[in-house]
Amino acid sequence: MGLISDVEIGAVSLDRFVPVLGPERVATTLGIAASVREKLHGGAVWNVNSTAVGGGVAEMLPPLLAYARGMQIDARWVVIHGEHDFFVLTKRVHHALHGSVGEGGPPHEVDRALYEATCTANASELALRLGPGDVVILHDPQTAGMAPHLIDRGARVIWRCHIGADVRTPEVDQGWAFLRPYLERVPVLVFSRREYVPRDLDGPRVRIIQPSIDAFSPKNEDMDVDVVRAILAHVGVLSGPCPDRASPVYTRRDGSPARVERVADIVRAGPAPDVDVPLVVQVSRWDPLKDMHGVMCGFAKLIASGRAGDSALVLAGPNVHAVADDPEGPRVYHDVLDGWYKLPPSARARITLAMLPTADVDENAAIVNALQRHGEIVVQKSLHEGFGLTVTEAMWKSRTVIATRTGGIQDQIVQGESGIMIDDALDLDAFANALAGLVSDPDRRRRMGAAARARATEHFLGIRHLLDYAAVIDEMLSATAAPARTVDQSAGAIA
Repeated sequence: MGLISDVEIGAVSLDRFVPVLGPERVATTLGIAASVREKLHGGAVWNVNSTAVGGGVAEMLPPLLAYARGMQIDARWVVIHGEHDFFVLTKRVHHALHGSVGEGGPPHEVDRALYEATCTANASELALRLGPGDVVILHDPQTAGMAPHLIDRGARVIWRCHIGADVRTPEVDQGWAFLRPYLERVPVLVFSRREYVPRDLDGPRVRIIQPSIDAFSPKNEDMDVDVVRAILAHVGVLSGPCPDRASPVYTRRDGSPARVERVADIVRAGPAPDVDVPLVVQVSRWDPLKDMHGVMCGFAKLIASGRAGDSALVLAGPNVHAVADDPEGPRVYHDVLDGWYKLPPSARARITLAMLPTADVDENAAIVNALQRHGEIVVQKSLHEGFGLTVTEAMWKSRTVIATRTGGIQDQIVQGESGIMIDDALDLDAFANALAGLVSDPDRRRRMGAAARARATEHFLGIRHLLDYAAVIDEMLSATAAPARTVDQSAGAIA
């Protein structure tokens, strides 16, 4: 069994964007795609990351690559393999780049042997599959160590970093010191925010590309309200039975109809909330930086103050054993669960912990879609955030969002207009006060939700993301001729 795993990608036409954004933006994108195709001379664009399930990168790649393939660009996606210790290490790098100590602390020189061995093995296997003129986009710290080997084999490499910190700390510096040797010869470095770029890496090779969502994916497609309720009743988040006039159905990424079959692993005290109970929802990984425990404690404060009305809280994340590159998930979930048991009965009765099934990626996305659409208030109280696609998703669904003023969340929410940002994620009183102001004011929630939808439509849909990537690749191909390489037919390697 090889180290590199292929992720299957279909092809989707950009025509679906015409009713949302108009024909002119679609035509502009198609024109740039034609230029990229011509300059690739039959080459492929490879995307390489560390997991096909869970996290923002795995959310963004399927639709973006499907649209690229719909424009006749040979876009591919492969996932690297590593042992448990490798992903423990890369999670430490992840925390360091966010400015957090994390479990185990920032990476050290002694960690390079493990990191380089895994990256070299994966790069060597991928290199056997590359053709002349191929472009390779490496995503995040897990893949940065592959860059020197692929460049030596003649690939044109882009490194795409989806995370970062607004403020330099010793942890941030240590994280970048660990990665820097692998990035020295990479011709293009892509970041989500200018603030994330280390000073000594800044310069003409840096590009800024904000992430996006796919408006037509199972996670973001329009859903009838009865279908939303049917899905949530089926998985166990809301009280049932499902309405007779609706089934828990959704549309897969390939356009085929499907039904939610699996259920969530639920922890609650007492019956599930009724469909009319206003839900406060946070959906994220069980990651310490997402601060699920803090959301729970802040909501408990709201209840204790008597300002929660009849609202309830749902904290939802993936099955903790399902995300290969997130070894902290089980511990974080059990920390939240332990905290839940310590709450007073009045709070436990109104707080649900839900581990969502992930065996079927589209099914999981449909469940998240239903949760975000049913939630009156969607929360993202992250301690640090690279961009915060769950905020974008909620905004697209016209939900009112309360989030921390951190990372790319600041680029999405216009304070008081399209959502509310709290300045300090650890200030539970400020969080509870923000909740109280929205729980008691449905008209304000509706106004903010409408403004959020308009902002997401204008700035954070996939077609803008495609334009940005296409422009970077087009510029890169224009600046460098296809490498003069031959293929060793006996070994399949680029010579």
